[in-house]
Amino acid sequence: MVNTKGVEPVQGGGRGGLPLAALNHISVVCRSLQSSVHFYRDVLGFIPIRRPGSFDFDGAWLFNYGIGIHLLQAEDPESMPPKKTEINPKDNHISFQCESLEAVQRRLKELGIRYVQRRVEEGGIFVDQLFFHDPDGFMIEVCTCDKLPVVPLVPVDANAILGLPPPPPAACKRPAAATLKPAPPPSLPAPVAVPASPAHCVVPASKAAAGSCVGEVEAMRSCPEHACMRV
Repeated sequence: MVNTKGVEPVQGGGRGGLPLAALNHISVVCRSLQSSVHFYRDVLGFIPIRRPGSFDFDGAWLFNYGIGIHLLQAEDPESMPPKKTEINPKDNHISFQCESLEAVQRRLKELGIRYVQRRVEEGGIFVDQLFFHDPDGFMIEVCTCDKLPVVPLVPVDANAILGLPPPPPAACKRPAAATLKPAPPPSLPAPVAVPASPAHCVVPASKAAAGSCVGEVEAMRSCPEHACMRV
């Protein structure tokens, strides 16, 4: 196992893989259902849970650590392969991480469970492992494999392969909208009082009767200061 802390499931696994989400359970065929339930409950700490009543064969479901253990009672225990006595770390097994390998080792000694110990070194990182058998000779590993970093071997986005959340976007240097101060409204010139009848304003004869000063082109040209224009 490798370091998977904080890893979120990734749909599909990438590169055409099946659309999987997570490991659900491991199924183990056992000679004695009672002995296996005792081992996975009292030794490994799994909790018995409800099993569908529609099954027409003996078994038990247990759950903990985010995965399930489904035990199946063998129909003919005598026909099962002989129980393995040699603990071979290269044999089929399931592995669990732990916080204290010393505490696990101490508990195995108290229970009288035989085990073998191994150590792996990678780049100055040491990983310790304990291997032992369940009542049917199926091997269990308890390790500190989470010390090893996850290093993808293919040149693609590591976050996508491992199900990690995408890296955070680059920080924006612009201030947040809430901190921006609204620009002040443009200042308008103060209104100017215009004389009602400026003496120097030349008004076309056609508009004189109306008594108003109209900003026509002729008037504008004859009144360069526009003093006659009303606002």
